[in-house]
Amino acid sequence: MANSMHSPPHTRAANAPLAGERSPPSPVIDDRAYPARPFLAVSAAIIRHGRILVVRRARPPADGVFSLPGGIVETGETLIDAIKREVAEETALVIEPVALAGFREAIVRDGDSRVKRHFVILSFASHWRSGELLLNEELSEGRWVTQQELAHLPTTEGLAGIVDEAFDRLAQHA
Repeated sequence: MANSMHSPPHTRAANAPLAGERSPPSPVIDDRAYPARPFLAVSAAIIRHGRILVVRRARPPADGVFSLPGGIVETGETLIDAIKREVAEETALVIEPVALAGFREAIVRDGDSRVKRHFVILSFASHWRSGELLLNEELSEGRWVTQQELAHLPTTEGLAGIVDEAFDRLAQHA
């Protein structure tokens, strides 16, 4: 008769790693490819001591180019909550979003002209409040740059205009 006080023996699934072994990497599923409708996203033009934070993406579709930190708005989340969460997740920074600095539509088509990706991105002029830059796996680099330095970097389309507007918006709210 089995003693109910003892837990059952631990068994390992046929393909599970042994203790101390690493699991093989799981395949990346791109649930944003070929969307039925656009994704709503947010980004932050974060200003600290007269410089803007730009980050280099480590994954497609913007792999290798500089942009602003941000990401997808989750269901039930306000835009302000979304941008604060995304910035904290990607950079470990705490920010204060102040005003909308602009928007961008990113539409990528495949070889057959089908919409492969579609994002509507709302960019917020934001003040840095605390924290030091600590990038997550989505980003390969982060830099605090002047507007003049930004002009010499490979960036996402329209970034310079968003950054200029962010500086203007923050000056209006000073």
